[in-house]
Amino acid sequence: MSRKPLAVAPAVLLVVVALWEVVATRRAASAVPDDAAWDAASQLVRASYQPGDLVVFAPDWIDPVGRLHLGDLISIDAAARMDAARYARIWELSIRGAHAPDVAGLAPASEQTIEGVTVRRFERTPAIVVTDFLAQTPQSDGARPALELAEVGFAPHRCVQVTPVPGKPTRVTFHGVQLGTTLVGYAGLADVFTRRDIRAPGRLAVELAGRTIASAELGVDDGWVRFEAPTTPGTSDVTFVASADAPQRQICFAAEARK
Repeated sequence: MSRKPLAVAPAVLLVVVALWEVVATRRAASAVPDDAAWDAASQLVRASYQPGDLVVFAPDWIDPVGRLHLGDLISIDAAARMDAARYARIWELSIRGAHAPDVAGLAPASEQTIEGVTVRRFERTPAIVVTDFLAQTPQSDGARPALELAEVGFAPHRCVQVTPVPGKPTRVTFHGVQLGTTLVGYAGLADVFTRRDIRAPGRLAVELAGRTIASAELGVDDGWVRFEAPTTPGTSDVTFVASADAPQRQICFAAEARK
């Protein structure tokens, strides 16, 4: 007795799906540039690289491969940067049409694709930094702040780190800071293991002359959160208020006063 068509349909479907997965896997593997492609792309960067340029990779997961070929051009300060606003020239090496957040809204000055690796050079007027808060010495009325090279959102960031007592905000004050027209900063929760075990958020507020000018809610999955506020050029005290309802909330922040 022959099998009915409906009885064999699941088996046929299974074979079709298996064949599709084999073809898709082979295509995905062939779409990933090899070492020769990355070597050629890195040589293109090195031929025109200037000291002070920033090198970034996209998507994020390709970063280890990029660093294997161009890691000597990426200093710790560049890798742990607050953002890319200080850089006049940025080199982006990307695959599969990805773009790094650092070049969002910028048009490339040059672009070339080498065997699947696209090399773009971006040029723009960099931000003028009046005060880098990481270079200043703060005072605190609670948990002692420390300058750290911390992991925030699975990326390195140099930042001021403080762990406030639950329900008791810690105030970190920078006295006599020279301000520009804007204050830009980022904050996040450090340490992947405490983020995994303690899911409660943290908070950071920025006070100028006793008034809150910016704030950020820092969730365990939010990464490096940006905040910004307009300021009046001159000298003033600036206070960062870190708070949390749970213990071991390692709040890290960095900020710059920009012209």
